[in-house]
Amino acid sequence: MAEVRLEHIAKAYTGDLRVIRDVSIDVRDKEFVVLVGPSGCGKSTLLRMIAGLEAITDGNLYIGNRRVNDIPASERDIAMVFQNYALYPHMTVFENMAFGLKLRGIPKEHIRERVTKAARMLEIENLLERKPKDMSGGQRQRVAIGRAIVRNPQVFLFDEPLSNLDAKLRGQTRIELQKLHRELQATMIYVTHDQVEAMTLGDRIVVLRNGDVMQYDTPLNLYNEPVNQFVAGFIGTPPMNFLKGRITEEDELRFESENRQVLVDLSETGRAEVLKPYRGKAVVLGIRAEHISHQPFADRASHRQTVTVEAVENMGSETLAYFPVEGQRFIARLSAEQNLAFGQPVELFWDCGRCHFFDAATEQAIR
Repeated sequence: MAEVRLEHIAKAYTGDLRVIRDVSIDVRDKEFVVLVGPSGCGKSTLLRMIAGLEAITDGNLYIGNRRVNDIPASERDIAMVFQNYALYPHMTVFENMAFGLKLRGIPKEHIRERVTKAARMLEIENLLERKPKDMSGGQRQRVAIGRAIVRNPQVFLFDEPLSNLDAKLRGQTRIELQKLHRELQATMIYVTHDQVEAMTLGDRIVVLRNGDVMQYDTPLNLYNEPVNQFVAGFIGTPPMNFLKGRITEEDELRFESENRQVLVDLSETGRAEVLKPYRGKAVVLGIRAEHISHQPFADRASHRQTVTVEAVENMGSETLAYFPVEGQRFIARLSAEQNLAFGQPVELFWDCGRCHFFDAATEQAIR
């Protein structure tokens, strides 16, 4: 296996239209890194440049200690798993998995050994004589992954491999990919638009927006310490709630929403010192759904707000309550015992110590 290093990578198509601007990231040997972001952010283009399927406009790309900008895909020692499986319909599973090895002139006994081992890891030994049309989507995706495994490449690349599967099968396959990564001790780079996949699979995650890296960090750091408002709103289900306002100081430093419906005393939140330079300035308050409760937070500063329930989603283990706050739709994650109904007024408490604050002009987190 090998590390992958991107130094100031850029990609332009017509004229100077850059879909990737200036990306510098390192993927450590044996690490599982996920590229995540909304549609059109450049994540698949970035993966295709690593694979050698797209030319690099600017910057340097290294796999191991070798600069590979001008090295064709077939010589980069990578294996890629696509969204659409890309299996040969007239070949059996065994033949599909063995095809690339045959082209490289690997002896038959070694091919059979590699294919059998990969099939055993993926639990598809009983499918080796079937053809793709006789298998489910999940089985076909395992075959596509198996075809990559038998090559024993330096780096595995995955381009949204689970997007064609149903929700239950996606969950099962995520667990299998985690197990596979541990067994292979492989360097893996994985593209997805699904932040749940990103959070559950990645050792580290690259959050992309419009061709730029917003943050490159561990899943928990992205969730707990987002560097800007975009990352805070993109990572997490349900997304973070946001409210515009400003920092004021009369008797105490506080956050005031634009219509003064929400007033948060900042003196007991641990954020007063860092927010003092923002007195009189516009900021955005962010709070996650699980930090809004129907009960006060013990030994911590709470903001109390009476709201009218707009919608309720009973999830079994929890209840998601939707309610308006100054024209914004807020979400609270409450206990399943809460029996709420549309139009019902309810008193909720915000954990002020868990609030995030962002500069309204730059959208950067105020730390």
